[in-house]
Amino acid sequence: MTQNIHPTAIIEDGAEIGANVQIGPYSVIGPQVKLADNVIIHAHVVLSGITSVGEGTEIFPFASIGSRCQDKKYDGEPAELVIGKHNVIREHVTMNPGTKGGGMKTVVGDHGLFMVACHVAHDCVIGDHVIMANNATLGGHVHVGNYAVIGGLAAVHQFVRIGAYAVIGGMSGVENDVIPFGRVKGERAFLAGLNLIGLERNGFSKDEIKTLQRAFNQLFGDDGTLEQRLDAVANNYEADQLVMNMVQFAKEKTRFPLCQPQRSKAA
Repeated sequence: MTQNIHPTAIIEDGAEIGANVQIGPYSVIGPQVKLADNVIIHAHVVLSGITSVGEGTEIFPFASIGSRCQDKKYDGEPAELVIGKHNVIREHVTMNPGTKGGGMKTVVGDHGLFMVACHVAHDCVIGDHVIMANNATLGGHVHVGNYAVIGGLAAVHQFVRIGAYAVIGGMSGVENDVIPFGRVKGERAFLAGLNLIGLERNGFSKDEIKTLQRAFNQLFGDDGTLEQRLDAVANNYEADQLVMNMVQFAKEKTRFPLCQPQRSKAA
């Protein structure tokens, strides 16, 4: 088993280190940390707690991964942080484990990019191919869907859901759920339309995008209540899985309402 561990790194007894792992100078790997094959840990990284890091993930200097969460209700329970494969976690990123109030686990998917000084709080669940730009922050219990993008200095309130392929504008405060494929922006974020650029970049066809746009216009139009419009869109597009993903997300009962357009008269 080939490893490249700098002599100044501290690997505590009990840590599990996979094949071809690189650990840079002055990094600290705690006793309950598991590093899968081909993980790269740069200098001055601290990995602690019950933390597992998936194959091929790369963590840059001064990241603090797996340290005790900042929830005042946390009482020392053995919660976990599970990080998937082939993520890039840049300098000064912080990721915390879960709590007994949130399922005991924080989960980060595969192929994510977490830029400088991002924060992933306790009990978050993050999908695959997610991008968080510099200083983006997730409160506790936030769920982020696959391929979502969260702009620099954006802050997402605890328990909020961000749908798949959504994009959050930089410096936005997100206090309500964001539908899949949605685009939000503003100091107090409002729904500004669909993430058209993101959809195109991710290979959605023109017909798929046009259908999503028609459904979006109906869903956030002025006729009737939001519940009535949801039912109408579900009836009109019941055979279209992309639209139904948006409808099903919107119908789920959670702590917060949907993020809406600024001028919407939606109920």
